[in-house]
Amino acid sequence: MDLLDAGSPREVIEKVAKHLDCSPTSREVAEYFDKNDKLRHLRQEFLFPKVAQLPTSDLSLVGGSEDCIYFVGNSLGLQPKNVKKYIDEELKKWATIGAHGHVMGSRPWAWAENDLEDLMAKVVGAKPEEVALMNGLTVNLHLLLLAFYQPIATRHKILLEDKAFPSDHYAVESQIRLRGFDPSTSMLFVKPRPGEDTLRTEDIVSTIEREGHSIAVVMLSGVQYYTGQLFNMEVITKAGQNQGCYVGFDCAHAVGNADLRLHDWGVDFACWCTYKYVNSGAGGLAGAFIHEKHVDRVKPAIF
Repeated sequence: MDLLDAGSPREVIEKVAKHLDCSPTSREVAEYFDKNDKLRHLRQEFLFPKVAQLPTSDLSLVGGSEDCIYFVGNSLGLQPKNVKKYIDEELKKWATIGAHGHVMGSRPWAWAENDLEDLMAKVVGAKPEEVALMNGLTVNLHLLLLAFYQPIATRHKILLEDKAFPSDHYAVESQIRLRGFDPSTSMLFVKPRPGEDTLRTEDIVSTIEREGHSIAVVMLSGVQYYTGQLFNMEVITKAGQNQGCYVGFDCAHAVGNADLRLHDWGVDFACWCTYKYVNSGAGGLAGAFIHEKHVDRVKPAIF
């Protein structure tokens, strides 16, 4: 039996540790996962900073010529080796044909989004026409909430997880104020149980079922940045929509990191950045998703 296909992440780690007769947190377990990773070969497609190049390295403890162990892809993904090649090609085109680059070359700038949206749609499990690449994440979240958050006196709350990413929290708060409501009564938080660090799916669902009549939008992370918890987006979406709520996700830490099927799950809207696990580099364009079912039902709005 393939130990890596043996159940949930926790179950897999525990079974591998038992197979190796060691602690689940031992180096042997990590090395086993590295050795048996089907995507291991893709590691060679990225540039790793050397230990000596990093400002906080203590070279009395580790060799400076070694590749660093990179655990901050949640902040900025590593640089793919082919990035410089592609950028140099565009700079050369700009230098040699100027404005003609809008419509000439292998990647005409005027239609650049066509191929990119097809590729991104595959990453997030969407149809190309449901995806847009534009702006930054928080700008896109504001635009999506302007369209989907239509509060009324009896249904004005936005549900989000406790310790949501700060910019998400601020965006939700500002949208509530913009609509003339009070964040202290319109922001509804779901928290882990006492003594627990992650949210139970059943607790999220029960909160939606209990408060759904007053919730306009359920707005959660795909992967919770603080704990790394992957939310069951399909179940949460169904629960929210059953109560008449729109359901959206900030997928900043999920895109390129987890299997997403936004269209099949019926998610109403989502947004994400691309400089983390999609490795686009600092300043890379963010993404937005709106399910095709809303093409004639929800209109963009800018105040």
